[in-house]
Amino acid sequence: MVERLRISGIVKLFVIILVALMVVACNVDLFGFFAANEQDDRLESRDIFNFLGPSDQGRDLGAAYSFVVVSDTHIEDGNAHGLEKLAYAVSAAGDKFVVVTGDITQNGKREDLNKFISIAEELRKAGIPCYPVIGNHDIYFDNWPVWKELIGSTSYRIDHSNTTLFILDSANASFGSDQLDWLQQGLGSAKEHVFVFTHTNLFTESPGDIMQITDSRERARIVSILKGRCDVMFMGHVHHRIIREVGGVRYINLEDYVGYRTYCRVYVGPGGISWAFEKL
Repeated sequence: MVERLRISGIVKLFVIILVALMVVACNVDLFGFFAANEQDDRLESRDIFNFLGPSDQGRDLGAAYSFVVVSDTHIEDGNAHGLEKLAYAVSAAGDKFVVVTGDITQNGKREDLNKFISIAEELRKAGIPCYPVIGNHDIYFDNWPVWKELIGSTSYRIDHSNTTLFILDSANASFGSDQLDWLQQGLGSAKEHVFVFTHTNLFTESPGDIMQITDSRERARIVSILKGRCDVMFMGHVHHRIIREVGGVRYINLEDYVGYRTYCRVYVGPGGISWAFEKL
């Protein structure tokens, strides 16, 4: 009887945990959630650009410029939730580039990643490159090979005239020591302005924000690496806005586009760096 009660208690606890994940995580699909853990393989494919071309790198941004960051677009069954309008908004504002910080798709499906690529191509026609960041939803159901074929790398560096962008893979809620070594080394040759982009959040605001970088040593190390060497780090994943400053670095966690239709416009100039949140 005691054994039955113990098993019953374990089952109840497991159900509670699953429900909690569904409530607090980023639009979780539980069956896909357990099917993607090939980060080492992804990081071995650094600097392979099947999607980005030479024209998307090495641009003269000027002394003052702006760019846009969007997160958690969760394109599903070809539905981009109005993201198609982004090209007009960005080109009208004269932004220099766009970054999407992960969970671009809901399930990593080919049709949905192709939908994103079609939107990015509209931006490219306007002379605006779009840099994708991989999120946990983008590798659901073992769909990393789809990303690899259509996009390429999940961890890469982009250098423009006075700005360096570092794109980091945290789709499995970790960075790994090799990737952090690469970042630390790369910062030594970075340009005047440095921006880092990843998917999984470093910081939380409430006990409910359980989906984050789980290794406290990794969080401490990346904060130490970026201290005094990075302007802003952008993240998503938890579907609400969190803004912190640590060691002179601003950490901006964007709310989800799919729920709020918002994006962040960042202004860079001789007077400093500022940002504003806009609605599409």
